[in-house]
Amino acid sequence: MDPILIGATEHSPLVDFDPSGKLLIEGKSIPEDVNKLFVPLFEFASTIEAVNVTFDINLEYFNTATSKRLLELLKRLDANNKIKNFTVNWHYENDDEDSREMAEIYEECLVRANFTYKEFSGHLNLAEQRTATKI
Repeated sequence: MDPILIGATEHSPLVDFDPSGKLLIEGKSIPEDVNKLFVPLFEFASTIEAVNVTFDINLEYFNTATSKRLLELLKRLDANNKIKNFTVNWHYENDDEDSREMAEIYEECLVRANFTYKEFSGHLNLAEQRTATKI
């Protein structure tokens, strides 16, 4: 299985999915073709064989189409029986209660996922932090 690395654009988030089980979506998600972004992620989620999966989600803004596909992606990960421990780290800005509430709705729709809510203030760039720890 190959990793998926998609750079962020003005309308699409950064995606960094590693077969080791470290998954990241970060940025703004209002893509013109949401399926083009998510279909490869669905395949990855259904076939990943990592025992431990940690999915960091840090979306400053996402539209309804992204919200629906994100839930589908989470459900596919949740249903993957090769994954024994599935953690979702939901990062949200301290004044963004809508984001937190959306994550809580996702959590209610899943069976095995463990959600952690990580509130922050200012700017958070998880991709930069991930790169710094690899060096």
